[in-house]
Amino acid sequence: MQGKLVGKVGSVFTSSATQHGGQESTILTFHPVLLHLGMVIVGLPYAFQGQMGVTEVMGNSPYGASTIAGGAGSRQPSAIELEGARYQGRHVAQIAAKLR
Repeated sequence: MQGKLVGKVGSVFTSSATQHGGQESTILTFHPVLLHLGMVIVGLPYAFQGQMGVTEVMGNSPYGASTIAGGAGSRQPSAIELEGARYQGRHVAQIAAKLR
């Protein structure tokens, strides 16, 4: 190993077929890989208030942005899921800039 990822930012997002399709467990089981590589993990903090809603079925959690695609990929990400992914992307860029 050359250690080229040590100190770099790592972040995970995912998609599943159903609301209870393992989005959080997928992200959480990926985090140890990032830690083994020496990366700094960045998620989707509760500062993103969109993940607090209960008026619609949606992905997203503090571990990372996610969406529910449906069994055959028939569902597109909702506006709030896209907003969560954009928030996480900006957050990753900001943390990376600080670490630079």
